[in-house]
Amino acid sequence: MIEIKPYIEHAVLVGLITPEQPEDRTKEYLDELAFLADTNHIVPVKRFTQRLPQPHIATYVGEGKVEEIRQYIVERERVTDDGGQEPIDVVIFDDELSPRQIRNLEKAINHREKHPANVRIIDRTMLILEIFLQRAQTSYAKTQVEMAHLQYMMPRLTRMWSHLDRQRGGGGTNRGMGETQIEADKRVIGQRIALLREDLKKIDKQMATQRQNRGKMVRVALVGYTNVGKSTLMNLLSKSEVFAENKLFATLDTTVRKVTLGNLPFLLSDTVGFIRKLPHHLVESFKSTLDEVREADLLIHVVDISHPNFEEQFEVVEKTVNDLCDKDIPRIVVFNKIDAFRYTPKEEDDLTPIQRENLSLDDLKRSWMSRLGEDCIFISAREKNNIDDLRQLMYDRIKAIHVKRYPYNDFLFENYEND
Repeated sequence: MIEIKPYIEHAVLVGLITPEQPEDRTKEYLDELAFLADTNHIVPVKRFTQRLPQPHIATYVGEGKVEEIRQYIVERERVTDDGGQEPIDVVIFDDELSPRQIRNLEKAINHREKHPANVRIIDRTMLILEIFLQRAQTSYAKTQVEMAHLQYMMPRLTRMWSHLDRQRGGGGTNRGMGETQIEADKRVIGQRIALLREDLKKIDKQMATQRQNRGKMVRVALVGYTNVGKSTLMNLLSKSEVFAENKLFATLDTTVRKVTLGNLPFLLSDTVGFIRKLPHHLVESFKSTLDEVREADLLIHVVDISHPNFEEQFEVVEKTVNDLCDKDIPRIVVFNKIDAFRYTPKEEDDLTPIQRENLSLDDLKRSWMSRLGEDCIFISAREKNNIDDLRQLMYDRIKAIHVKRYPYNDFLFENYEND
């Protein structure tokens, strides 16, 4: 297993403005990329953006922009030599880079007439993988992350041992040319992935057995974008101490707790947070972890309403959940962090169109959210606002599922509620 050291690095961030991704969207994506970098102990010190119809096939951004980035890094190195700012250790690109793009960027940005630099070139996918490598705690999560990391790295191996050229094998005069070091590395990684895949199958069977042993209790799963407050809400509802932190992907492993509301017991699970551009390899590796979502009877979709672009985060989660689940699972949408919600009222003489930031919380409640009807609620998990209303809403929904599953319990519920 690869260990990522928690030391501080300094980075520049790079993103594109395209017809499909306007400037304000790119800025928001780079804000999120900066948050990801901070989570991985990397300090973003500079941002570069460029307008292009599409990413450059060879270097993601144009050659001129690559040279601009290189010159900035060189100037920073000179200041560092004089005892000033820290040098740049890594350049992070907001989209996934191809093996060719990584090789070209490494060659161009690290080029020096004397003593070539060793600045790392990574993309959003690699950054998220590094965070997962740090955050994985259980053997199951570590196995999933390692497999995703190896699957990502295999096509991106570079010639690190060019002096070895080919490893010759066999005796006698009819020896073949052997295999290159990269081919040998790919073979070893392929064998390791196969072994990890078998380990995951065994663990999946164990977890499936555990889920079966839970009986027919109603299952409720918390889902949502990363860092929206799911773990904090889990602690409130289950009266437990699930790890919660203001970092992306604070928890990777699914936590399941038995919770009782009134006389009604059910299983509540807290799942890994979703994110835009979630690496494909991670989605594949964590599918079994997300079985808690697929097998849930009720989903609690938690949304950070204080985030300036929470609507897009909402859509990302809804799309991911719909792709994962074959059935139409009922859900409650919980708009969290109302205590942190801020808006800028329009002045009376301002005749420009109303923007998203001009809408108050009451305005938003009368917008598309009103179509959710009784399936949405506005709370603050941190300040415990409207938590009792959420408990009552959950109780009503879970009771309906329980009574449908066990019709003979309806009489017991009526007597309990009348008492």
